[in-house]
Amino acid sequence: MISYILAVLCSVLFLVADQISKYFVNKTFYLGETREFLNGFIDLTYIHNRGGAWGIMYGKTWFLLIITAVMLTVCVFVLIKYRKSKLLFWAVMLVLSGGIGNMIDRIFRGGNVVDFLHFEFFPQFPVFNIADCAVVLGAGLLILYFLLDAIKERRNGKN
Repeated sequence: MISYILAVLCSVLFLVADQISKYFVNKTFYLGETREFLNGFIDLTYIHNRGGAWGIMYGKTWFLLIITAVMLTVCVFVLIKYRKSKLLFWAVMLVLSGGIGNMIDRIFRGGNVVDFLHFEFFPQFPVFNIADCAVVLGAGLLILYFLLDAIKERRNGKN
């Protein structure tokens, strides 16, 4: 039970940190401004992203909102149907948190998602935000869950 409570708290913290950081960057940076954060690792670059990951589907706000709503609905369904797995619960909660964070931006910031984290050592990598981190972490845990599940099924099938 404690693992589920921690997953919910962690997801809420991701969402709160995402929204506070976006508010801070929006209020203290000018659009396009870059500031050093962790020398040689991450800088803060304030941009608006009107698309999805890597700017795909640029300007298709309504479509992206619909896709996000469908994804969030699927996540809720998975939470209800498969609530016995702690790992799956953590994964889905993180994906939900990130999806909600970016959906808030699309709705209340005129279709713009505020991005500001940029790997200084990998300049070609897109600028991202804390919600994106939650989604990627959750997706990684989903992959781990499915790999472990496949291994478990394979072992059980051999017996």
